[in-house]
Amino acid sequence: MAASSICLTSNGLSTSNTKLNLNKEIYGRHVASSSGLPSLAIASRPVSVKATLDQKLQEGRRGFLKLLLGNVGFSLPALVGAKNAYADDQGVSSSRMSYSRFLEYLDKGRVTKVDLFENGTIAIVEAISPDNRLQRVRVQLPGLSQELLQKFREKNIDFAAHNGQEEDSGNPLFNIIGNLAFPVILIGGLFLLSRRSGGMGGPGGPGFPLGIGQSKAKFQMEPNTGVTFDDVAGVDEAKQDFMEVVEFLKKPERFTAVGARIPKGVLLIGPPGTGKTLLAKAIAGEAGVPFFSISGSEFVEMFVGVGASRVRDLFKKAKENAPCIVFVDEIDAVGRQRGAGIGGGNDEREQTLNQLLTEMDGFEGNTGVIVVAATNRADILDSALLRPGRFDRQVSVDVPDVRGRTEILKVHGSNKKFDSNVSLDVVAMRTPGFSGADLANLLNEAAILAGRRGKTAISSKEIDDSIDRIVAGMEGTVMTDGKSKSLVAYHEVGHAICGTLTPGHDAVQKVTLVPRGQARGLTWFIPADDPTLISKQQLFARIVGGLGGRAAEEVIFGEPEVTTGAAGDLQQITGLAKQMVTTFGMSDIGPWSLMDPSAQNGDVIMRMMARNSMSEKLAEDIDAAVKRLSDGAYEIALGHIRNNREAIDKIVEVLLEKETMSGEEFRAILSEFVEIPVENRVPPSTAPAAAVPV
Repeated sequence: MAASSICLTSNGLSTSNTKLNLNKEIYGRHVASSSGLPSLAIASRPVSVKATLDQKLQEGRRGFLKLLLGNVGFSLPALVGAKNAYADDQGVSSSRMSYSRFLEYLDKGRVTKVDLFENGTIAIVEAISPDNRLQRVRVQLPGLSQELLQKFREKNIDFAAHNGQEEDSGNPLFNIIGNLAFPVILIGGLFLLSRRSGGMGGPGGPGFPLGIGQSKAKFQMEPNTGVTFDDVAGVDEAKQDFMEVVEFLKKPERFTAVGARIPKGVLLIGPPGTGKTLLAKAIAGEAGVPFFSISGSEFVEMFVGVGASRVRDLFKKAKENAPCIVFVDEIDAVGRQRGAGIGGGNDEREQTLNQLLTEMDGFEGNTGVIVVAATNRADILDSALLRPGRFDRQVSVDVPDVRGRTEILKVHGSNKKFDSNVSLDVVAMRTPGFSGADLANLLNEAAILAGRRGKTAISSKEIDDSIDRIVAGMEGTVMTDGKSKSLVAYHEVGHAICGTLTPGHDAVQKVTLVPRGQARGLTWFIPADDPTLISKQQLFARIVGGLGGRAAEEVIFGEPEVTTGAAGDLQQITGLAKQMVTTFGMSDIGPWSLMDPSAQNGDVIMRMMARNSMSEKLAEDIDAAVKRLSDGAYEIALGHIRNNREAIDKIVEVLLEKETMSGEEFRAILSEFVEIPVENRVPPSTAPAAAVPV
């Protein structure tokens, strides 16, 4: 039997070159086989060693089974080698001969014996070498053809075919064990891994190997986020609520003396970028108690029951470290309204939510664990999650006002250098609607621009360019002189003229022909104060100002020459006019709210049902009211353009030369031709910083 090598690895040991050297009687000749020699010496006298062969073969198989079943970490080549053990039992030599050379030996009469295996595809050949030595080699045959068998007969060669299953057919138990060894050891290995990693009743939860049911919350016994309440600005009301929670944790006796109990949960609600996560970091830095932080999406997995198991594990750890704070960011990922999904009440996400509700305020209660959660989609959260006892407080973190923006700019600008002409109050006035994240990004972009331009401090020009970049997009290539540039100039001046001459409109901050994003030119307006409450006059003035560009194109160039440049303007003013009619009740239909709340629902089906619930007559009245508003505003815009043609030509001439015109310069030229309404005048002392030409 040829040598068979089996590589086994277990507990860091390697066993190789396990050789079984057997002697076998083959057709009356005694053959000694070894895998380490290219050729074998053949003795011609017959010797019977069948008993010895059977005994050694059984011992070899028993040894192989001991190695296979006694070691878990056996390698795949061992199984592949076992498949070909039959060929080794038959004395297959490792010496090989090509098929062409075999035919050459056959033609010269050097072949004496041929043993065929594997349906005639492998042949063990005894042949006389050129130096008159008898050698035993393996030949890979393309197939057993009748011509080859005929040639064997002609040369009087002793040949025989052998069945590969003859040796193994006598021991079916060995075949069964060999087939089942791999799956049994694989399952056993997985079982040992799961036991070692805490599954099957361990900390990972029952039935979850490799700790898949364990909570992924980040735990800090003494949080060091580097953020305190001094780093949070612009959200004074929310900060005050959390300072009370922190004070309760530090000095509970002050509150318990009057019968107060600590809030079980605080829910932060607000648009993205307003500082919800920053507040949570401030709480972690100020409270001085253990802090757990996790995202709502980390509860959700593809395996059933994993989310609920992680919720249990999180609150188990939290109760062990009570009093503590658990912060769940983006809780809407797991706290959506139940029953809205396709899966009904058996949805995996709903099971996770049910477990969260139970842990926050269930039968066992929740003592000493304060849950702080943040979301910008409070409208889709489940009502059971929002009730007192789970989230006792709902803190609104909204976009900051002018004073809040100034405080935020001071916080983010504390580590930056500014020129003496930079006023953070003016920057706050120029950025209505900016969140805390937007303001931080604004100052960072301004610092990057200053560094790119080789300056040592941030000037007003960098801040102005950064605001334009954030709001409108990247700066494009300036247009060359021509009809297109002239048309864009008249279009933008039309916006500025109609807005300035319509009472209630915001003041012009600058007019520019520098392309940004998809816009070929831009007219910037700046509100006098934060637009918390907007009157009907102000909304109508915005519609007139939005239609000023199209009106200028029609009056200056003629109706056939109007362009697609007003597409964005028309979309904005149509939406605004529709809001005035359906939401604000500012039309001749009456002070009605014609918008069904379901139309603003996040569910597509609910929005479709709300749209279909409106009668055809009411829909026609709404469309007619929107058209009357737009038509009236367009007539006013056309009147402003026709009555101020001389002023428009003068302003366009200066704009084409400078490409960017400040609001002060625009109003100075316009006031030479027409009187600006009193409510639209900007006092010089409060005028925003002028934009520098690009």
